[in-house]
Amino acid sequence: MPSTRAALPELDHLVVACATLEQADRWLRERTGVASVAGGSHPGWGTHNRVLRIGARTYLELIAVDPSQAQPAIPRPFGLDDPTVRARIALRPRLVHFVCRVPALDAPEAPGERIEAMTRGAWTWRIAMPVDAASAVHRWSDAQRLRPTRIAWPGGARPERHPADALAASGVSLLALRLVAPDPGAIERGLPDDRRIVVARGALPALGAELQTPNGWRLID
Repeated sequence: MPSTRAALPELDHLVVACATLEQADRWLRERTGVASVAGGSHPGWGTHNRVLRIGARTYLELIAVDPSQAQPAIPRPFGLDDPTVRARIALRPRLVHFVCRVPALDAPEAPGERIEAMTRGAWTWRIAMPVDAASAVHRWSDAQRLRPTRIAWPGGARPERHPADALAASGVSLLALRLVAPDPGAIERGLPDDRRIVVARGALPALGAELQTPNGWRLID
């Protein structure tokens, strides 16, 4: 009989939005003492990234507008086209979201969502994204960004290949992903059973990650 645990979502990666990848890598080096690794471009989405392994099949994604691509048909993911987000990341990179891995992704779970096939170099995956501009504004709001985006890699609950597998150990590890929300119970539903994910009550939504690095303990938010 298949394991129920295998069907649960798992923490896949953290998303740090930045003005440019050069800004992001410089910021990461200053914070952690470790450089990120070139990722690639997301064709049709107007973004590109750099990555850093922070655990077993868990990585940190630094994502920015790709100046070599045309403006996509809908807003870029993770609020990169939102004026407020752009103003914040002009100052420094920001932890804006997190993504959870699921065994399969065949149908939307909520209105305003669609399942998209994406690629980056040799990697392919399916991901739940906003269907239009109005949905994107809602999806990347402060409250909604505490609800993870779902992603499915080829191979089901335990994919044979995962981007983190191709990354060398970085010396950086995720200690805790902290979510603060006015209604913690609503946030906890649907989250992975992962001791690193900590949900607390607070007046305003907030997201932060504690990292152990060669430079010691660091918080990114």
